[in-house]
Order: sequence, then C-alpha cells, then structure tokens
Amino acid sequence: MLPPFCDLVDAHWRDVARLCVALAGPDEGEDAAQRAWLNALRAYPSLRHQRNLKGWLLTVAARAAMDGHRDRARRPMPTADLPDRTAGSTPDPSAVGDHDDLWALVGTLPERERLAIGLRYALDQPHAEIAGTLGVSAAMSRRLVSDGLARLRTALHEADKENDDD
Repeated sequence: MLPPFCDLVDAHWRDVARLCVALAGPDEGEDAAQRAWLNALRAYPSLRHQRNLKGWLLTVAARAAMDGHRDRARRPMPTADLPDRTAGSTPDPSAVGDHDDLWALVGTLPERERLAIGLRYALDQPHAEIAGTLGVSAAMSRRLVSDGLARLRTALHEADKENDDD
C-alpha cells in the first residue's frame, strides 16, 4: 500500500526542487518543480508499487524540467532587433563567469547528460541511484556525467581562448 502523498512531499520536496533548478536553471526551476508535483499527484493513485518512490519522483521531476525546456525552446521571444546568431546555435560562451552564461552552456547539453549531471552534483547522488533513475547501468551513468562534463570543459576552454585572443 502506498504511503499518503503528503508524506512523499515532506520527505522529498527539497530534492525535487534542487533537481529542477539544476536542470531548468534558477529562473524556471521553481515552475518545473511545481509541474513535477502536479504530475506526480495525478499519477500517484495509479502507481502499482512502492519500490523506489524517490527514484520515481525524481524521474517525474526530470521529465517536468525537460518538458519546460522544450516549451521554452518553442516559445517565441519578442525582440526589437534580430540576434546575430540563429535560434539553434550554441550560446556565446565568452565571460562564463556569469551564471546566466553557465546555465546557457548547461542547457546546450543533451537531455540525459544534463539530467545525470544534475542528479550527481545538485543532489549528490551516487552513480547507482542515478542509474536507477535514468534506467541505465551504473557504468552508463558514469559515462553520461563524464561526457557532459567534458562538453562543458571544452566550451569553457574555447571561451578562454577567445578571451585571450581579444
């Protein structure tokens, strides 16, 4: 029998909020967490087992954050003048000391890498738990984190080279 939903909220609301902020950024993270809780509340009565409720809830949260990311990408943005780059191009990583630029770089990562990095560094989860949440092996979760960090390092290195050239 499943525990009351309010017990699940009390036990895991911080983890859900931190994961959503890590995946969706500081501006959209709270909205993603709210969507995650609503989605979890709707699905909770039909849940058939109570194994790994935290993993299930974090999966719901990750999907809500990804849905928000997809929605933002589709949303038109009003602007007075046209940007110098196309909508699908990588943001300019110069001056990555600014957190907004760092979030933009994290946002360019593939979804699974972004999620694995969020689980690892925002929630400090071991690779075994990350693997359970993502439905992959522990070795694959290590690889996703490693690949995502390598992509971020490359982007940061390119930004440093551009700043040195200036």
